[in-house]
Amino acid sequence: MDSRPVLFFDSGVGGLSVLAAAQALLPRMPVVYVADSAGFPYGTKSEAEIAARVPALLGRLAERYRPRLIVIACNTASTIALAAVRSALDLPVVGTVPAIKPAALISKTRVIGVLGTDATVRQPYVDDLARRFAGDCTVLRHGSAELVELAEAKLHGIAPDPARFAEILGGLFGQSDGARIDTIVNACTHFPLVSDELAAAAPHPVAFVDGSAGIARRIAFLTAGQDWPETAGDGRAVFTARDATTDALAPALARFGLMRPETL
Repeated sequence: MDSRPVLFFDSGVGGLSVLAAAQALLPRMPVVYVADSAGFPYGTKSEAEIAARVPALLGRLAERYRPRLIVIACNTASTIALAAVRSALDLPVVGTVPAIKPAALISKTRVIGVLGTDATVRQPYVDDLARRFAGDCTVLRHGSAELVELAEAKLHGIAPDPARFAEILGGLFGQSDGARIDTIVNACTHFPLVSDELAAAAPHPVAFVDGSAGIARRIAFLTAGQDWPETAGDGRAVFTARDATTDALAPALARFGLMRPETL
């Protein structure tokens, strides 16, 4: 059987939200999950830094782990470096982009919020998605580095302060027309990890959408007809730098079948 893994890549643990959707659809999928802990967080870095770092790092990872497919489970890395990675690697690469299209399909008020990192929400890629798929909608954006930290803390077992989520969402709802938002795009893979906290902090009921289910379907499509092992086995969790903080993630990683942490 073909034991080549699917490699999931993110700056931290946010990509676990994408991994969970893929594992639900493809339970026999061998997994290597890579967190660029040495480069975390991406959302506060410049485009030039990410454009230089991500393709080079994924090239090293492809050589080491020989994956059948790579998933860039990070909106910031995808919106900046996806094209360069695809040009550099001779294997399928699936990116993660803000789920503006599905949000536009379900919005009734035609006012959509895009909640991401600062680096993601300012990208022309987001402008293009809004123009192509939500041309009749008002698309409001807000970037939050703190929300990434809150999601990471939750995976470490630290209970987040509900007031912080309300203040972060205020960056969307406080804008002109923000009170009419009925759908919010979680444009960072970290954010679905705190979806319950976000829903509880919203001033009125809203739908939160992300691209994880679509990415899982894309992985299934690109690997259709390929052999899989009888069981997925223990997955690998790879960090570009390890310390007590990353080692403390072991219980959370185990819930995703990632039992073999290692350092690149």
